[in-house]
Amino acid sequence: MPAFPEAAEAAVRDEVLRGNLRHATGTIRARRAAAVAELSDWAALRAAGAAIKERTLRHLDHYLLQVEERVTAAGGVVHWAADAAEANRIVTDLVRETGEREVVKVKSMATQEIGLNEALAEAGITAYETDLAELIVQLGDDRPSHILVPAIHRNRGEIREIFADRMATWGRPAPDGLTDEPAELAEAARLHLREKFLRARVAVSGANFVVAETGTLAVVESEGNGRMCLTLPETLISVVGIEKIVPTWRDLEVFLQLLPRSSTAERMNPYTSLWTGTTEGDGPRAFHLVLLDNGRSDTLADTVGRQALRCIRCSACLNVCPVYERTGGHAYGSVYPGPIGAILTPQLQGMEDELAASLPYASSLCGACYEVCPVAIDIPDVLVHLRERAANGGAVSRRGTPVRIRPARGHAAERAAMRAAAWAFDRPGALRAAQRLGAATRRLHPRRLPGPGRAWTASRDLPTFPEQSFRDWWTRNRDDRQP
Repeated sequence: MPAFPEAAEAAVRDEVLRGNLRHATGTIRARRAAAVAELSDWAALRAAGAAIKERTLRHLDHYLLQVEERVTAAGGVVHWAADAAEANRIVTDLVRETGEREVVKVKSMATQEIGLNEALAEAGITAYETDLAELIVQLGDDRPSHILVPAIHRNRGEIREIFADRMATWGRPAPDGLTDEPAELAEAARLHLREKFLRARVAVSGANFVVAETGTLAVVESEGNGRMCLTLPETLISVVGIEKIVPTWRDLEVFLQLLPRSSTAERMNPYTSLWTGTTEGDGPRAFHLVLLDNGRSDTLADTVGRQALRCIRCSACLNVCPVYERTGGHAYGSVYPGPIGAILTPQLQGMEDELAASLPYASSLCGACYEVCPVAIDIPDVLVHLRERAANGGAVSRRGTPVRIRPARGHAAERAAMRAAAWAFDRPGALRAAQRLGAATRRLHPRRLPGPGRAWTASRDLPTFPEQSFRDWWTRNRDDRQP
């Protein structure tokens, strides 16, 4: 994948994409604001959500062991996956043991993160996405562009064409004469997916939350496909990031208020599915929980960056971000787009990769993402923290081992400029001389910098130098009679 600046430059030229994003994010943003305004205690709920997540992360080792104990006692089997390869191997082996070659999936960002569909395909196993937006992405050989609405970059006409051209390849074809009316598109998807729900014997899910005190998993969704995936198959495999744990049911109550209003602008999710292990004669006969690390423990070791693990995947930060609204999710090159992706991906993947190193700069630092985050993640603060790491390198954790990474490429001029500025600010005489020289030559200054400075002025004008510095103005105009 190209670095964010190159991908974004191409995306902003796509007028259809920008129109789709502007309409969709604007609509979601307005509805969310109205839903949140209904609660007089929203600020208190937000603070509670942040506090619960922070407490859980501080004692994550304890809660993970508690989850394993409770799930096992309820008839489930717990597997530990250190990285994507291990998680994919575990899931693939579990499916193979059933003898099946098809699985149905309820939308799971963790499985997208590890590339599970591709790993299953290599083993001869087909994974069918059942969320409507994920189905559109899968049929279109596309990639998700949004956390909550993966096909947000598509309009109704494009979706109709995808259904008409591709549905037959994956199962039941689209009806003849299909139009782009939402009701007809939804009915075509329902008929296509119902066939798979009734045939599938294995399902793969994620989880929005895992309640440690009982080992209960929760999935919230709006279409009912999750309920079908979680109850009809004989075997259920859930791949869940270790940060999804909440200690108690009382804690879960807080997030079941925060999440729907922040994501879909609903007072509650239409479908909230909860399951604890297995029950004879009710639901799947076998349940497997795969607890996924894949960089999360290393992120936890970063005292500033760890707050990204509070994320409950509501996507509110995407819907208010001026950068995301113009570039879409594909430019981020990750399953986690937008502001949260700009801080989560570099920590999970490491910043040695050019794309990951560019993501902390995919922001204007306007702070809108922090204002809407239901668990108060200070995304701008983490962005600045990661920019420092990209520019200067430093100590990080990799697979639990402290290592020191080198600065990302392209920051040598920035480091030189910062060293020069630090030298000047430490020497008042030199700073005063530089300010006077800048003022004297202000009419000769270019609007764009040459050489390495071109990257900075490619998207902004060079600030105009004032005729005199504040220090000189104060010296000439201050009233010496004032104390």
